[in-house]
Amino acid sequence: QVQLVESGGGLVQAGGSLRLSCAASGRTFSSYAMGWFRQAPGKEREFVATINWSGGSTYVADSVKGRFTISRDNAKNAVYLQMNSLKPEDTAVYYCAATMQAGLTDSRAAYDYWGQGTQVTVSS
Repeated sequence: QVQLVESGGGLVQAGGSLRLSCAASGRTFSSYAMGWFRQAPGKEREFVATINWSGGSTYVADSVKGRFTISRDNAKNAVYLQMNSLKPEDTAVYYCAATMQAGLTDSRAAYDYWGQGTQVTVSS
């Protein structure tokens, strides 16, 4: 079992940066691939980025490619999402998620554990 707690959200102007953190409980954190998803008002939750257990492989959505970077620190049981060049359309609640599935996946159904989310608001 893994419990996830996100932090680092807030209000930022367009073009600015934020770094989201996700703290995980449990001694088996390094067994999980981790992902970030987001959900804007009135829209479905969508994939943002994922990273494998070691941090050696990552995959990000086309909509954030070149602007967002996912990373992890297994010694700290944490995963991060560095968000640069933020746009108003990045406004959403951002969720951290964990999956035991081997390989990188952008499917919500593959993720077993979810955090409560952190709000990111980008003003124009």
